[in-house]
Amino acid sequence: MTKKVQFTLDFNDDVDTHLEKNYPEMTDYRILNQALDARGANRGKVPRYTYNIEILLKGEQFEAAQEVFTNVGSFSEPPIIIGGGPGGLFCALRLADFGVASIVIERGDRAHTRMLHIAKFWRYGIFDSENNVCYGEGGAGLFSDGKLITRIKSPYVQYVMNRFVDFGAPKETAYISNPHLGSNKIRGLINQMTEYLRSKGTDVRYNTRVDRLITENGKVIGVELNNGEKLFSKYIVLATGHSAKEIYHHLHDMGVEMKQKDFAVGVRIEHPRELIDQIQYGKFAGLELGAARYRLSYEDEQTKKGTYSFCMCPGGYVLSSGTEAQGIAVNGMSNYARNSRWSNAALVVSVKAGSDFDGINLLAGLDFQHGIEQKAYEASKQNATGRELPAQTLKEFMENRISPNSGVIKTSTPSGLVKTSIREILPSFVTKHLENALLKFDESLKGFVSDKALLIAPETRTSSPVTILRDKETLESTSHQGLYPCGEGAGHAGGITSAAVDGVKIAMSLIKKEKGFDQ
Repeated sequence: MTKKVQFTLDFNDDVDTHLEKNYPEMTDYRILNQALDARGANRGKVPRYTYNIEILLKGEQFEAAQEVFTNVGSFSEPPIIIGGGPGGLFCALRLADFGVASIVIERGDRAHTRMLHIAKFWRYGIFDSENNVCYGEGGAGLFSDGKLITRIKSPYVQYVMNRFVDFGAPKETAYISNPHLGSNKIRGLINQMTEYLRSKGTDVRYNTRVDRLITENGKVIGVELNNGEKLFSKYIVLATGHSAKEIYHHLHDMGVEMKQKDFAVGVRIEHPRELIDQIQYGKFAGLELGAARYRLSYEDEQTKKGTYSFCMCPGGYVLSSGTEAQGIAVNGMSNYARNSRWSNAALVVSVKAGSDFDGINLLAGLDFQHGIEQKAYEASKQNATGRELPAQTLKEFMENRISPNSGVIKTSTPSGLVKTSIREILPSFVTKHLENALLKFDESLKGFVSDKALLIAPETRTSSPVTILRDKETLESTSHQGLYPCGEGAGHAGGITSAAVDGVKIAMSLIKKEKGFDQ
């Protein structure tokens, strides 16, 4: 048995020296978790790391966490997986591990080609409805911080981490807590994953869109593609992501059981990385502590609405991530090194179904998002070309003013910015809660409300506005046999890891139903 130990050291203390002194019998070790505690650093308190470490003694080896899979043989009809994001790809991967070939249908292109389309959009405003930040190989997770953090408890989390390592992630991804890959590493390993799937007989089709689900006697039995081709299967996995609006409308027309879901909208807040580092680390900023992070939350006592930060991207970039030619939405990402000159985070306000938007119209949440994104586009079009992101300095927002002659605004976004009042884009209840919360945030992070900070709008795609209902055991649609809602777009996940795990769970459900095999 290996030994696991925990200890805390000042940030500049040497781990090797500590281990050699306290565990002289040790032959090797690996860091399971390294958590920085920088509280009080801005007041001169030395930052400290808490380590969870696994050590080896003589004759021991680190336990290999690889599974052994049984080849159960092909299905009578290959499962059809709609969507090539984390949910869809990991569903196909788990099936392939058991010798089951599937068909993956992705409306966008390969990651490297997709990137060319996205670059044209960011730089020149040339929009591609099928290849953008949300559509294409890897899904929306391809342009994120590459965080693999998840709060879900599932035995498949370890499987997901192991497979990421198999396809090129740093080896520590398999055993550290809360690994981070960065958008650049995610793009590389997704390509390796797809090539592996193809080598195992998976039929991966790019630039192919599912326009219709084919039904018979209330069962989903196949799909019709945009080229008119029809494919049939007893198993249709719907892993289309949270931005495939046409699918939601199609499901609604079919009578597939869904329900409204709460979500959140707001802005991306961007500071110079140096400022956030200084706020968090004080005199220790720049001393190999990495880009500083923060997590903020405030609940209004009267409205009971939460305003919070999430998807914080230290040393990152703000990206235009809309999926419509006349709509603007934003997101954040960072690369593995987290070394850009800016740090950003979503700053969003909770939106409640039935009170903040129509609770009767099932797809009213989509309309709510759409209306905000259209306003952002119109504001950009009115003052620029329509591709620039609406932005306002944080001080201007707090003082409800615009200074149009303040010169070129420095930012991380490749799309450029256009000075706009955020209050003209977001609903008044959102901007009011943002204003109140920012005052509270500045109390805990002195200097957070700064004239160097920007609010960039709108952040609308925090999660799916609906949940596609499914059986808790089989994961099959509660209304349409043969349909398996999967991942974030179906309202059953929130992030790369949880979406991937959901795809694995569905793969195992299909294997159990088709083969009677349960592992």
